[in-house]
Amino acid sequence: MADAVLFEFLHTEMVTELWAPDPDAGSGGKKKSLSVLEGLGFRVGQALGERLPRETLAFREELDALKFLCKDLWAAMFQKHMDGLRTNHQGTYVLQDNSFPLLVTMGSGSQYLEEAPKVSGMVQDMPICPTLLGLSWGSGLASPLPTVFLAFTCGLLCGALHTLGFQSLVTASVAALPACRFQVVIQKS
Repeated sequence: MADAVLFEFLHTEMVTELWAPDPDAGSGGKKKSLSVLEGLGFRVGQALGERLPRETLAFREELDALKFLCKDLWAAMFQKHMDGLRTNHQGTYVLQDNSFPLLVTMGSGSQYLEEAPKVSGMVQDMPICPTLLGLSWGSGLASPLPTVFLAFTCGLLCGALHTLGFQSLVTASVAALPACRFQVVIQKS
């Protein structure tokens, strides 16, 4: 339990530090921050992808690798399993977490509701980082702040899949806090 709190605090501080306005950065400062968060997640995902699957180092089927992410990787990171996994059997998977731990406090706290309009005005016209295509927020949310908290996790999933031998593009969306969806598209070689 203490590990989860420490990780949540570390993650929040990383997002806060990287998302803070930088007077020296031009218009691409926020995009770079999202890329840094995604890169950190990618490296952590690679490390966990190497450490966690003790029985088999390479999954033969995409679906087996995604099941590994939903059960083992998610349990190692967030002490819970992913709530849902759907596929179209053509290389696109949707992972659903109805109570994503990094968004739970944001969804239940009044501070988010107070801060959201300030953040929204600051980033409203800024394009999202190209490596996180589809990183979007629902119409009910006032700002992209929740999705900024998902950049690390998108990189985490992509890094773990890379280690397992699958090239992928991971995107995230938030329709209502604290639920989120991760769409994983496996790139065919």
